[in-house]
Amino acid sequence: MTVIRPLELSDAPALTELVAASREHLEPWEPARPERFYTLGGQQELVRLALSERRGGRMGPYVVLDEQGSPAGRITLNNIVRGAGQYASVGYWLGVGQTGRGLATRALAELVDLAFGEWGLHRLEAGTLLHNTASQRVLERNGFQPYGLARKYVMIAGTYQDHQLYELLSPDLR
Repeated sequence: MTVIRPLELSDAPALTELVAASREHLEPWEPARPERFYTLGGQQELVRLALSERRGGRMGPYVVLDEQGSPAGRITLNNIVRGAGQYASVGYWLGVGQTGRGLATRALAELVDLAFGEWGLHRLEAGTLLHNTASQRVLERNGFQPYGLARKYVMIAGTYQDHQLYELLSPDLR
C-alpha cells in the first residue's frame, strides 16, 4: 500500500486539524510557529507556497497517509538543487498518534524511490536533533548514514540546536 502522495490544496483542512491536534506533540521538534500556522488560512498559504515551489522544481511536497488514506503528516524534498548538484534535503513529520508503527519509515522509503527515480537526484540529506533517536532510526532503516554534526544548525523550540547530519547516495553511486 502506498503511504505518500503529492500534496494538494484540498489537503489543507485535514492538515489544519492534524497540526492543531498535534501541536504539543510537534513543538519540541519544530521551529516556533505563529498562531496562523494552526488555522485553515495558514495551512492553505503553506500548501499554496509548496505547490508553487513544486511547479518551479524546488520542492517535492507529499502527504503521508494513514491506513484509512487520511493525512497523517507530511514528507518533503526541500531545497532541491539542480545543475552539478542534483540533491535535496528531506524533512518529515507525523501527527500525534501516528508514530511507532513504521509509517515514517515506509513514507521515507517511498520518497527515496521518487527522489532517485522521478526527480533524478543523486544525493539526499537530512538532519535530526541529537536526541531525536526515533527520527534517526527512520533514516538509518532507509540506508542514510551519519556524516557530521552541524552546531547550532536550526532554531527548534526557540533555541538554535545542534543536529546530526545524514546522507544517502543514489544506488548508482554507492
